[in-house]
Amino acid sequence: MNKITHLFATALFLLLSFTACKTTKPTTEPSTQENVVKDTIVSAEKPEVKEEIPGEDNPVSIKEKINPPLNIEEFRAAWIATVANINWPSKSGLSTYQQQQEALKLLDFLKSHNFNAVIFQVRPQADALYQSELEPWSYFLTGEQGKAPDPYYDPLDFWIKEAHKRGLELHVWLNPYRAHHTTGGKVTSTSIIRKKPELAVELANGMWWLDPAQKETQDHSAAVVMDIVNRYDIDGVHFDDYFYPYDSYNNGKDFPDEKTFMAYQNADGKLSKADWRRDHVNKFIKRIYEEIKAEKPFVKFGLSPFGIWRPGYPESVSGYDQYDKLYADAKLWLNEGWIDYFTPQLYWQINQYAQSFPELLGWWESENTKNRHLWPGINVGLGGDEKNVDETINQIMITRGMLPESKGTVHWSIGPLVKHENLARALVEGPYRKKALVPPSPWLDDSAPEVPEFSFKVENDRLLMNWEVSDPKDISRYVIWFKYEQGNWDYKILDGNVTSFSLQNVVGEKKKMMERIGITAVDRLGNQSDFKEIILKK
Repeated sequence: MNKITHLFATALFLLLSFTACKTTKPTTEPSTQENVVKDTIVSAEKPEVKEEIPGEDNPVSIKEKINPPLNIEEFRAAWIATVANINWPSKSGLSTYQQQQEALKLLDFLKSHNFNAVIFQVRPQADALYQSELEPWSYFLTGEQGKAPDPYYDPLDFWIKEAHKRGLELHVWLNPYRAHHTTGGKVTSTSIIRKKPELAVELANGMWWLDPAQKETQDHSAAVVMDIVNRYDIDGVHFDDYFYPYDSYNNGKDFPDEKTFMAYQNADGKLSKADWRRDHVNKFIKRIYEEIKAEKPFVKFGLSPFGIWRPGYPESVSGYDQYDKLYADAKLWLNEGWIDYFTPQLYWQINQYAQSFPELLGWWESENTKNRHLWPGINVGLGGDEKNVDETINQIMITRGMLPESKGTVHWSIGPLVKHENLARALVEGPYRKKALVPPSPWLDDSAPEVPEFSFKVENDRLLMNWEVSDPKDISRYVIWFKYEQGNWDYKILDGNVTSFSLQNVVGEKKKMMERIGITAVDRLGNQSDFKEIILKK
């Protein structure tokens, strides 16, 4: 059985399993520090005792092992679109206070529903939702291109700080070539269309596009990316599917870059126009990846291309040809490892034969030769009825089953999640009922942090824990592990600035005592320290 067949068979088995029962209601209640988790996971065999230390009236023995008792890694993100005020702000020209309150509501939603990342659009049309000397303030923010918020604040800085407070990574989402959107208001003198007219071309639908083949276009867009990387404490940079524009934007006519291509031919260029266009996009993607890594290796670079590479790949798939129409060779970028995470927009349903979600996911995984993160984008905007809720849950579970080494899903977009209460509830009561860590990226850094120095005592029937590490600035999270008598392992994910925590020492009507505890430290790239388990002797 080849890899794609095996992956599809796995997906089909999972689909049948999950659709045979209700997915919107969990079989157990979400665990808290007072409840015993009900997961049927058996902890691994423990190595022999290494040392013994006394607790307060509680002798303990310490055992060591490398891996913690559970795999709790999964990327859970949502796109927040600012173009056309799709998600934020709800309309242009809101006051600073209104913008910030809307932002906090969205971030609070993600935190309370156990997401761990947000993909926030900061450059929808060669503009900026942050303080920039390279591009003007966005129309979608203030209602006038080039106008700063009043009272002044930096939205990106605000989003980053508030996201990090809530344990969320923040990835900046940029459109590298779009210069003006049809909903983007009046083109002002601050626009690149006016400042560098030789770079921009107008399309039939009223959009403007920067010519990707011009060196100055590439230099400018790269400078915008690196300006953000250098000045802001971001966790990732993200591009979507807009490279050369969709042909429908120009009424089916070819992209108007005749002058640029003619100059290339006159300089003895040998590539066809299509290969020449793809070559410029390929070089730009590789350049962005390399420049980010040279400056801040921990900043991840992600791409969310159109979900189909070419019709016929895999065989049963038909649809739009991004390779031929957008001049985006997304398969090459994945094959070469020019990204840290790859998020194809698989916005189709599981049983949609010509664009089947699991079949496309399996094909992309077969092309993931560098073992980068493959976190598909899914469409949660199909409505809030039971059928569409089940579709969302099943796609998440299929992704987990097919990609167990690095689970993850990106939701398009946050709007339907907030709008449809039953969908949001199904997530937090189902696959997202517990928090998760962002999976590590070992090709960037596989050096785990040190094991925290740990102490505890029992006080008023609670277990009080304290810990420290020698270099706390490198720690982004801690995980408290605990286990009650006759129960299974449970955990709490805490912020990296927390150095103490308490748990109830006895729970339930049967007075189950705390039996085992431990702690691991997690660095910014998701590397988790060795697990030191403390067995509480009776």
